[in-house]
Amino acid sequence: MSRPTTRSKNKRHRQVENDDTTTEILRKIHLTGEITDDDVNQLYMITKPVCQGCRVNTKDNPNCFCGLIPPPNGSRKAGLWQKMSDIIQALGPDPCKDLRASAYSPAGLTNLGATCYANSILQCLYMNKSFRQGVFSVEPDVLNRHPVLDQLARLFAQLHASKMAFIDSAPFIKTLELDNGVQQDSHEFLTLLFSLLERCLSDSQVSKARTIVQDLFRGSVSHVTTCSRCGKDSEASSKMEDFYELELNVKGLKTLEESLTDYLSVEELHGDNQYFCESCNIRVDASRSIKLRTLPDVLNFQLKRYDFLQKTTSKKKITSVFSFPGKLDMRGRLSKPSQVELIYDLSAVLIHKGTAANSGHYIAHIKDENTGQWWEFDDEHVSNLGHHPFGEGSSTSNSKSNRSDAVVHSSCTGGDGTANGNHLDPIQLQHEESSVGSHIEMFSSTDAYMLMYNLSSKKNGASTMEIEGDAVFLHDGISLPSHLCEEITNLNSSYVDACEQYKLKKKRELDHITERRQEVRSVLSEAPVHSVEEPFYWISTDWLRQWADNISPPVLDNTSIQCSHGKIPLSKAGSVKRLSAGAWTKFSKYNGGSTFAKGDHCLDCLIDVAHTVVCADSYRDRRKLMKEIAEDVLLAKCEDGAYYVSKAWLQQWVKRKNLDAPCEADAGPTMSIRCPHGHLMPEQAAGAKRLLVPEKLWLFFYEDAITVKPDDSSGCSTFPSDSEECPECSNTLSEVACLEDSRREMKLKQRQNHEKLATGKSIPLSSNCKYYLLPSSWLSKWRSYVTASSKHTSFMEPEILDGVINLLKCEKVTCNFSNSSF
Repeated sequence: MSRPTTRSKNKRHRQVENDDTTTEILRKIHLTGEITDDDVNQLYMITKPVCQGCRVNTKDNPNCFCGLIPPPNGSRKAGLWQKMSDIIQALGPDPCKDLRASAYSPAGLTNLGATCYANSILQCLYMNKSFRQGVFSVEPDVLNRHPVLDQLARLFAQLHASKMAFIDSAPFIKTLELDNGVQQDSHEFLTLLFSLLERCLSDSQVSKARTIVQDLFRGSVSHVTTCSRCGKDSEASSKMEDFYELELNVKGLKTLEESLTDYLSVEELHGDNQYFCESCNIRVDASRSIKLRTLPDVLNFQLKRYDFLQKTTSKKKITSVFSFPGKLDMRGRLSKPSQVELIYDLSAVLIHKGTAANSGHYIAHIKDENTGQWWEFDDEHVSNLGHHPFGEGSSTSNSKSNRSDAVVHSSCTGGDGTANGNHLDPIQLQHEESSVGSHIEMFSSTDAYMLMYNLSSKKNGASTMEIEGDAVFLHDGISLPSHLCEEITNLNSSYVDACEQYKLKKKRELDHITERRQEVRSVLSEAPVHSVEEPFYWISTDWLRQWADNISPPVLDNTSIQCSHGKIPLSKAGSVKRLSAGAWTKFSKYNGGSTFAKGDHCLDCLIDVAHTVVCADSYRDRRKLMKEIAEDVLLAKCEDGAYYVSKAWLQQWVKRKNLDAPCEADAGPTMSIRCPHGHLMPEQAAGAKRLLVPEKLWLFFYEDAITVKPDDSSGCSTFPSDSEECPECSNTLSEVACLEDSRREMKLKQRQNHEKLATGKSIPLSSNCKYYLLPSSWLSKWRSYVTASSKHTSFMEPEILDGVINLLKCEKVTCNFSNSSF
């Protein structure tokens, strides 16, 4: 069974019926002066049934409360009924979402625009326990003297013990004075950072802090040149040089072993490259090679992924697959075989995503020394990769796995403004037999840019973080110094407090929303008044709509529906609703606003409206009849014309729609045909065309004009059909006409006498003739004047030639110019 509705499908027809009924009631009130209860009920639409089927709140039924709130499952774009998710979003970011997943989960670093290269290096350094412990052991006074070192210690402390999932790296980046909008090379950044930290840490009195960079990352090499004739090494060959990373070629090489062999390979010097041997005292053939003398605890390999193109003077990235082992035996690579095992474990892989050298995105895959878990550090986002550097989904066979990373990082762009999101080549794990018969895992990547290997050592247990009072400790033996411990404790306390404050704010807001929605539904459910006899109250529809829509309801305000007599006028019948006594009582808490009960309709305004409506009907009928007469006048079908009116004004008057009362445009029927002297303007004058209209039409025009402008009768001067034209204006027009005739004759004569000059044709010069100079500006004006066809060209007439001829004279020489016949 369909729901009852009070809305007719033929809405326009029904509205016309309502208008006719209202007009009849108002006519009756105007004639009799009596107003019955039934009249009020009809006019204020009180008798209409309670509406139940509108999609929008209708104005022609005070008993309609539909559309004030959305359906049960509906929502709106703003206000009380918007989606709860949008309301929560308006509260601001939820700090609880930034909570670190667990004590075992590392924290990320914010990307300030293009600082992923720095973030990746900082994460690699932080995840090295020995380096982190060395930074934490620096004395406070040394930190105070070196802002960069101080900010690094604070950053490491937050990564170490903060409850937040990612840390703001801005203080450290700003201290380094880096441009966070420019992408830089991570290898160059690491080299400069090591150099800076070495200088800063040299002031420390703590031994493990003072030389922590050198102790962990510094090795030594020698560049050995050997004479092929005497077999002696050059003097410079005994000199050892420090290195912090080994730069290995990638182009044309497939594995780390091949790159190391290429790095340590022997170069033959002959021909133009012969070496001058001091022992032989001549240039001889020789061999040159790099010898590894000592190796650091952390061995960094910089893969030379960028190839310089001489033709374009630009760099191109090498994206070939490159393989590297999980364990690396370096004992056989030293110049002198070591008696100690030098087995290195892969600890970090720095990855550059993208195809261009000056753009792209850096991320780091780093292994936790305590748990053996691999983590992907992608700025703020940190993901657990399991026990493999490229994820647990990697295959352990020779076949390629299905896992790939194709995330585009739009925060890091190069000079061309494009984001480089090149994906990792599917990981390939291989097994190779080592010299001792064990299996070595091999990993492959097209984007690996830097490899870090840690010297194998006895592993410690998993680190667990605890907060006790105002101190933060780690069970793996690394603890925060007191000055950093207090700071981190305060930061964590502030963060926890912010989370709690947000939770309370969210709960209060959601509780308030729920309570308000229940209140609105409750009030509107009992708002309708079902019979005419029941008591009720009038309320502003606009205020009711605001009350139902707003999260914070406004103060009750009925002033917009109140007339000057302090009641409800008929003109506001479409702007009010009938409210039950029970619903009105619930609005009392909103204070303010006039109270309008059942009988508070304004009878005085109702009588005025009835009078206005009747008068409007009468005027409309009269104007319709007068319009028919005016149309006959314009068609020259009227023969009883008695008074003059402006023809242009009458044409505009006929075009206007039928009105209920005269308008301002009705004020000037004779304004344009009245001369300045107050008489009838000669019809030859511009805009003075006129027509004769019947007396009854003129009286209608005159009445409207006086009604619109009672203090200004100049626009409705009366000109009967026998009115004479103003003699003074007629004489003036005659003089002007004669003058124009004279001008036309003179212009014609000048054109004939100077035809070539008037048309702008060239005049041939002869040596036997006398010529005269004319100002070109004056000549242009004269041509325009004599060729113009307009009757009123006196304003175009050029000035006398004698007055402008002096423009051709210079300041020092006086010349004589004869006047022409112009």
